[in-house]
Amino acid sequence: MRNYENLVIVKPTFTAEEIQASIKAIEEVITSNGGEIATTDAMGMRKLAYPIEKNERGYFHVIYYTIAPSAISEIERRFRINEDLLRFVTIKYDTNREITAWNQLVQKAQKKAAAPAQEVVKTEETAVEAEAPVATEEVAVEAETPAE
Repeated sequence: MRNYENLVIVKPTFTAEEIQASIKAIEEVITSNGGEIATTDAMGMRKLAYPIEKNERGYFHVIYYTIAPSAISEIERRFRINEDLLRFVTIKYDTNREITAWNQLVQKAQKKAAAPAQEVVKTEETAVEAEAPVATEEVAVEAETPAE
């Protein structure tokens, strides 16, 4: 089993649900050929360096996985016939130095995926704290108005 990384660029004309379905299909191609996905990194919609099929933008998604080298040709064949993809690139991590870099990239992507979930919790707590003083101030203002 070797370590690989795939960067895929999905057409920007799709809705969010269609993009996610396309990404799930790409991940299914990898897992159906015996691959084990370590993590993924959704980079989001970005401007392309040059237009591809008259598209100025594309949805970038990186998939880190391990798989037998013999399965890569089938994965790339399936990517080539997938009309949802504008471009894709497969990167093999072979030497010890490259494998260490791959492990660091996987850890970084996992932290990035965990960070938005923590931010949502923090913003909800902040919103609750922010609403509480506002509510008490409104009550105090209402209490003062009838007394005058």
